[in-house]
Amino acid sequence: MLSDMLVNIFSSRKLAAVRSVRAAGMGAMLVTHLPDVYYLCGFTGSNAVLVIFAGKRPAVLMTDGRYTRQAKAEAVGTKVEIVNRAALASACELLDKSGVKSCGVDAGHTSLAEMDILRKAMPAGKRNIFKPVEPLIAALREVKDADEIVRMRKAAKLGCALYEHMLSFIDYGMTELQVAAELEHEARVRGAEGMSFETIVASGERSALPHGHATAAKLPRNGFITLDFGVMLNGYCSDMTRTLYMGKASQFERDAYEAVLASQVAGVEIVGPGVACGDVDEACRSVLRKAGLGKWFTHSTGHAVGLEIHEGPRFSTGVKTKLEPGMVMTVEPGVYLSRRGAKDFGIRIEDMLLVKAKGHEILTAASPKAWTTV
Repeated sequence: MLSDMLVNIFSSRKLAAVRSVRAAGMGAMLVTHLPDVYYLCGFTGSNAVLVIFAGKRPAVLMTDGRYTRQAKAEAVGTKVEIVNRAALASACELLDKSGVKSCGVDAGHTSLAEMDILRKAMPAGKRNIFKPVEPLIAALREVKDADEIVRMRKAAKLGCALYEHMLSFIDYGMTELQVAAELEHEARVRGAEGMSFETIVASGERSALPHGHATAAKLPRNGFITLDFGVMLNGYCSDMTRTLYMGKASQFERDAYEAVLASQVAGVEIVGPGVACGDVDEACRSVLRKAGLGKWFTHSTGHAVGLEIHEGPRFSTGVKTKLEPGMVMTVEPGVYLSRRGAKDFGIRIEDMLLVKAKGHEILTAASPKAWTTV
């Protein structure tokens, strides 16, 4: 039996979606992106189309017979229809009978092939009712509600506990794959449903690869190790990065680390409501430019996290989107040095932050980010 709290949460989200559909001038909206479906009704199956109407008609979830029991158990405040053909075609039949004159489809998640299927499934005179619109549900998901924040705090807490475990596990001679396997196994043991993304373990010169996924390479006697990982817990993602050092570092390596740390702290410090995303990016970049490392910072400073590991908005150059209370963002500057005749290495430090009414809360604060040698 679902709690009244969950019923209220999903009802509130669907009501917000209905308002967005109405504001976009649509009579209905087809929701096909599965994280959006989950967000609006709680269904976690792998095949679903959710039809949201701009009026008072209830939302309808269409899925196949594999999910008969699951859909009825999970879908909150939603009419469930189990269909024997493609859910998109069944949704078109419902739209035809409903008499709506226009139906929005998510421009960010609807392929040309799917648009072709939709149009062919409608009667000849109604094939133009489908209108690509900006991702309405993704926009709603940018600001997390109280239930989501509770879940994300727990996911971040688990990530921090995993990092602490790895500090006592990592040793010279292990392979990156062994490190990743231990981290992922321990995540499952501690209750994670899975990882938010493929775990990054990049050591030695491979740390200069921003997305250096784990390989059979052995951990070095002297060099950096970057661990970038996240867990899925109660449907929500965590994301954090810490960079360690094995052996004895050069002064240049120490200085580079301190510069990245100062950059990350500078970005974190200004996160708060009303701050432009581009300003957070610039706060990090300016520190690295002054340290002579600016050209080695080759990606954006961060992104929102939630049901998916990469959501909007982003901390990137020139982005004018203003932060709002309830957004959960990462701040993750890094440098990746690849110099002729010199030792390659990379450093990244990342925290998850919750934007609050005043300032922010660092969700991954339990994991130290000062220079650490293993």
